[in-house]
Amino acid sequence: MFYENSRKEVRIGPLKNTRIDPFVSEFDMGLAQPLSRSVRLNGFATCLRLEQVYWDILAEMAKVNCCSVSALLSYVDREVHLRHGGVKNFTGLVRVVCVVHSLKEGGCVAMAPSRQ
Repeated sequence: MFYENSRKEVRIGPLKNTRIDPFVSEFDMGLAQPLSRSVRLNGFATCLRLEQVYWDILAEMAKVNCCSVSALLSYVDREVHLRHGGVKNFTGLVRVVCVVHSLKEGGCVAMAPSRQ
């Protein structure tokens, strides 16, 4: 990672040889703004707090699946209970689902590390 000031390039941290700057000129800090929204998960009203970028991804996923964001999240909640007995951090799971979806859409596939 590098930070550039008006005089010279300053490299910081273990990524001193990396030339990737996540703060491209089009970066919108509004996407990092957390928003709380009321959703229904399998009939139960709850509040979910996610950054705007995740709400945008969820809206895209819901549109592709011809359903509402609440219906999509209900599906995720139901499936994690059926397949894994639940999850302690549902919001974290939703973030991971969004990242995996985005990686697949971009041609990358997130693979779990092999367990030996």
